[in-house]
Amino acid sequence: MKNFKKIGIIGGGQMAEALIKGFLKKKIFKAEDILVSEPVKERREYLKNSYNVNTTKSNVEAVEKMGLILLAVKPQVMKKVLEEISSYINPERHLILTIAAGVPIKFYEKILPPKTKIIRIMPNTCALIHQAISGISKGSFATEKDLKIAESIFSAIGETMLVDETLMDAVTALSGSGPAYVSLFIEALVDGGVRAGLPRVIAEKLALQTVFGTVKLMLETGKNPYEVKSMVTSPGGTTITAIQEFYEKGFPGIIISAVYKAFLRSKELSEVLS
Repeated sequence: MKNFKKIGIIGGGQMAEALIKGFLKKKIFKAEDILVSEPVKERREYLKNSYNVNTTKSNVEAVEKMGLILLAVKPQVMKKVLEEISSYINPERHLILTIAAGVPIKFYEKILPPKTKIIRIMPNTCALIHQAISGISKGSFATEKDLKIAESIFSAIGETMLVDETLMDAVTALSGSGPAYVSLFIEALVDGGVRAGLPRVIAEKLALQTVFGTVKLMLETGKNPYEVKSMVTSPGGTTITAIQEFYEKGFPGIIISAVYKAFLRSKELSEVLS
């Protein structure tokens, strides 16, 4: 990195591991320039042996040694971690990145020293194969330069999109939780194939490749969902019969309502913390 050649990662879970893989693959950071703070000894040893990164059990050590800090811990332990490292944060030296879902920037700014630069990122589980979409928002004291740094870092696990933090609960509801919605749809699609007489292994293969191919078709041709749906839907055919059933059972409305309720829940959790 032009601005930060080293990074300290607090939390060594799956998302942190996905980022480490991306950093090394895209040569954003060298293994010896990554320090991971992780409380579980077995996990520290796994990360060290698998990726040759440095590890520690001390969050304070990570903050003292590194200027760029990525907070990759669960929201429920974030307050404890922030209180532990707060007195070691220097706003002129440190840039704080966080991927904790539902934790607003105000929460960090209340606990960390005044004028600490904070960037909030909402990736999703597709980061595990470097196909995530990450929403990125900056805090009150972070600069455009800081945003560029965050974009560069999170390009290691997929695409990035700059959004105002007021939209972050909606991002969480759509793309943060989205892989679960898509998985539920695919599961039902497979069951539909089985109900029609297909062996499950064949139904799974057909469903997965159909969803994958449809998404790739949209991305590569620029066609929107309505256009692709119209390409497949012939007058009086099987597809329009199925689509009629979807509408009669309220399928589109259920999806809209579910995403909106997830948004309200994310907003509720954010307001409690802020």
